[in-house]
Amino acid sequence: MLSLASAEPALAADFDPDSGSADPFGPAEIAAFFAPLKEARGAVLAVSGGPDSVALMLLAAAWSGRRRCKFAVATVDHGLRPESRREAEAVGGFAASLGLPHRILSWEGEKPRTRLQERAREARYGLLLRHAGEIGADHLLTAHHADDQAETILFRLARGSGIAGLAGMPAAVRRGDITHLRPLLAVPKEALVGLCRSRGQAYFEDPSNADMSFARPRLRRLLRLLAQEGLDAASLQRLGRRAARAELALEAATNTAREALEVTRGEGLFSAPIGALREAPEEILLRLVGAEIAALGGAFPRLDRLESVANMLRAALQSGRSWSGTLGGTILSLDRRGLFTMRSEKPRRRGRGTPVALEDRAFPQASPVGSGPAKG
Repeated sequence: MLSLASAEPALAADFDPDSGSADPFGPAEIAAFFAPLKEARGAVLAVSGGPDSVALMLLAAAWSGRRRCKFAVATVDHGLRPESRREAEAVGGFAASLGLPHRILSWEGEKPRTRLQERAREARYGLLLRHAGEIGADHLLTAHHADDQAETILFRLARGSGIAGLAGMPAAVRRGDITHLRPLLAVPKEALVGLCRSRGQAYFEDPSNADMSFARPRLRRLLRLLAQEGLDAASLQRLGRRAARAELALEAATNTAREALEVTRGEGLFSAPIGALREAPEEILLRLVGAEIAALGGAFPRLDRLESVANMLRAALQSGRSWSGTLGGTILSLDRRGLFTMRSEKPRRRGRGTPVALEDRAFPQASPVGSGPAKG
């Protein structure tokens, strides 16, 4: 559904949200949003036509430093709704009015009947990243905002995620050769809608946002109920910031433990005496195992499976027993002397695990495509 504000167009710097808070879109704030792009070769803006991504496009066009970074707008047409092509073409008109080039990226082929949103998200990111590479851009920007972050943290909390999952979506993450930025994570959706309205800028409402067969709309409804008991979006965002802080500390402690080991490495091989980790916190040993599986190129394991293996390894280490197991396409073994060895399984045996989203993993540096709700 197309929405068009009746307000007269105004400069982004003049926008003041109804909440009475400080102007989130003044020149200094806009510059801060796009500061990571000062040395960028180019950036793709993922714009679906919704108010969030349209606001991102408006802000990018207003950024005084954009001459140093070539912006391009891309819209993914999933082909799931009859009107999707028309909406994508309309976004092209929005972009043209701002002097920005635009490309429609189509998700071709037969559409899946199960896990539709998850697979659509994976396809969307794949198309956007491929397009960025083709045009020589080294950054991808999506319009994830503060409400998205709160919903993501609530979703992961409900699934029993670890610290990394509760930290929410990172503001920046590497996806191959492309840096994915989420510059609006601290901005409420209400402010982004207000920006579009203050500019008289049309946008589209996605009907799937009200479809209770999908998880996100159900989470929004739940969040409204939880807010009455004090667990509102601000509380969840605060939880995310604290979890992110704890995650950095745990990551640093794990790296220190890894660096202290006398490691032997080879093709598909990790070997080190780990007796010194006998009394180390369980979380450190768990993370070390996960990090080395990733370094060997194994499939990143589910957190519950990683916890189970780390518990068995720790028990064997403390009792002086030998132990062996498999995880994430990797064979793990511990001898009675405390020598821990990890070997990659043969290719024909690998890849049997079930792919999982970031919230089920222990380490954000292994962030997969589609770790949160996608924009564009």
